[in-house]
Amino acid sequence: MPTSSIRSFLLLLLVALPTTLLGQYTEADWKERDKWMKTEFLLDLIGVGQGNKVADIGCHEGYLSMHLSKKVTESGRVYAVDVRSDRLEKLRENAHKRSLGNIVTILGDYDDPKLPERELDMIFIMDTYHEMDAHKKILQHVKSALKPGGKVMILEKLKDWVRGKSRETQVASHSLSADYVREELKQAGFTIISEIEDHGKWEREDDKQMWVIVAQKP
Repeated sequence: MPTSSIRSFLLLLLVALPTTLLGQYTEADWKERDKWMKTEFLLDLIGVGQGNKVADIGCHEGYLSMHLSKKVTESGRVYAVDVRSDRLEKLRENAHKRSLGNIVTILGDYDDPKLPERELDMIFIMDTYHEMDAHKKILQHVKSALKPGGKVMILEKLKDWVRGKSRETQVASHSLSADYVREELKQAGFTIISEIEDHGKWEREDDKQMWVIVAQKP
């Protein structure tokens, strides 16, 4: 096949790829995500507000961090954590465009988000917990970073075909049941204070049901 034909084919293939494969968390998707994830509702549910210190673990390019930054205002602080420096660089660019100066980026480890201890009011782990192989260690770090009475919100999606299956099978499909996470939070010493069993469909896909748990440090 001539070089020009190969280039044309690759271009057509790129255009045909689903948006989720090209950049599931890119800025272009943010407005639509506001709707299907009901983001404002979630932030109101946990009670985030002016002056709070919060963390976004698994922040990617900053979708939630930007929302949190505006909620906590200049008197608050957002710790945006990811294990990839390229995502954090893009987040800093996005924050700079919006003149948001209350976001601190942290390059975390896979078993440690490297958050300050006993400083945070709330921590958010959105569609990221299923990626955490060292989830027990992560929860202990989360607990240490929260003030007494501080809260953690976990949002995940459960795919229909892995319902009732082992944790390992669910995680392999980038999915997780609330049943596993609820027990892990309790074992880590948290108290469950709010649950949403059905928060709608992840990216409006019928086979991916979102759920939410809010837990509190004693």
